[in-house]
Order: sequence, then structure tokens, then C-alpha cells
Amino acid sequence: MSEDKGYKHPEALVDAEWVLAHLNDPKVRLLEVDVDTKAYEQGHIAGAVGLNWQTQLQDRVVRAPITKEELESVLSQAGVDSDTTIVLYGDNNNWFAAWAFWILKYYGHNDVRLLDGGRVKWLAEKRAVTTDVPSYTRTNYRAQQPREELRAYRDQILAQLSKDGLVLVDVRSPGEYSGELLAPANLPQEGAQRGGHIPGAKNVPWATAVREDGTFKSAAELQEIYGGKGVGASNDVIAYCRIGERSSHTWFVLSYLLGYPNVRNYDGSWTEWGSLIGAPIER
Repeated sequence: MSEDKGYKHPEALVDAEWVLAHLNDPKVRLLEVDVDTKAYEQGHIAGAVGLNWQTQLQDRVVRAPITKEELESVLSQAGVDSDTTIVLYGDNNNWFAAWAFWILKYYGHNDVRLLDGGRVKWLAEKRAVTTDVPSYTRTNYRAQQPREELRAYRDQILAQLSKDGLVLVDVRSPGEYSGELLAPANLPQEGAQRGGHIPGAKNVPWATAVREDGTFKSAAELQEIYGGKGVGASNDVIAYCRIGERSSHTWFVLSYLLGYPNVRNYDGSWTEWGSLIGAPIER
């Protein structure tokens, strides 16, 4: 990155100039991850492989991330090897790209990076896009066993609600956190039986971590934001949202930009917790 923002792992972010300099690098693979794949079809960065978050990175029968074997198939088709540098970007302020980052780390891929500002910033700067769909020689990608320390489950949270040092970070909007809304205002009001938040959770909306252009704020600014809510490096931190993608964005911020050592993403998030029998909530 051209600007030093004081991140713990600055290598986890790249800018447009870095991408342009590596467009023809065979050891670099760009993956555009969208919830609306029409965006990819309308134009994408040259060489980028398009992935549909709902159908290619999630199990459509069992509500869960794709299995190790399914990820191996997806990445093999994209021509990815274990030593490939994967650069992720996408729509919705990199929400789903951040989710893919989390999944790739969950399955042990070593070199994964996010394009700072994502698709929106690339287009806002009028950088070149193409409708050409690339084709790569299929590889035989092999993922690692899941790193369960990166993922939180409902029963773990239920058992640890009163644990000292545990901090739950609800990254949804204040309206969702309070229970007024069951989903973001621009999305259907569905997905959970009750509104509110997990008892004791701190509300730190995901968007507080980014600037107007979608790029991440400096480490000092981020430290002030999260530290001001009592979220520190010594805590056992669990981030959640509605379906797990916005919380992946915050998981990335805390894990890679601030370097907090114990951060988990609760991908079940509010669509699970808000409908659980016997799970307490607050409003």
C-alpha cells in the first residue's frame, strides 16, 4: 500500500496500483465475490474469476459454509494452487469478499488479500474492466483441515455468555441492534423470529471501520473506535451480524488490521440466534 496506516498485517490489503502491476502474474489470482453476480457480468477486473457467494461458497442444503472438498473444487477450477496469492474484491463494500477471506483462512490458505475499497472504488476511479471471462488450467488444489479457532458456534456462545474476557461485537446497524429492525433497512424484514441482540453484545457497526470511499480507516482510528467500546486485544472476541458477511468484514479488521489474536466469526449470526428456542436476547 502506498499509505502507511499502521496495520499489524499490511500485506493483507492491496490497492489498485498493486493489482495493475500483477495482472499478468501467474502466481496471483483475482476472485470477485458478489451476492449479485450480474455485477461481474457487466464488467470486472481483467483476469478475475467471478464467484457467487450464495451458490458457490455456501452449502445450499445444510446452512453452512462449503465443505473442504467443495472449496477444493472451486479453487481448482479457478486455477489456484496452494502457493497462489489470492486477491479478493466484490460488491457491497467487500462484505462477501471478506466472507470469502474468512473461509479461505478457515481452510488454511496462506496468502489471501483484500482489494481496499473493492469494486465500488475501482469503478469510481474509472479503472478498466472487461466482460471477458477468463479460463485457467485446472489444478488439484488441496485445502487444510478447518481452523475452528476462527469460527464461533451457537452452543459455544450460550455456554460462555457470562465468561470473563468474552466480548461479543454486533456489527449490525443500531436499528437492528435495538430490535427495531430484523434486517438492514434496504433488505426484506425476514430471517429471524425476534429482534434485538445477544445479551451483553457491543454495537460497533461495520461501516464505522471504513471511509466514505470504502477503504479502511487507519489503525489508530480503528483502535479508538473498538477500544472505545471495550473491545481489546486481550479479549476473546466474537463478531456477528445477520447472516455472517458483515461480521466477516469486522473479523478481518480486528484480526488483520489491528492484529487481535483471538477473534472468531459467528456465521450463524442473528438469523440463527434470533430464532433459537431458549436463547436469551436483549433489546
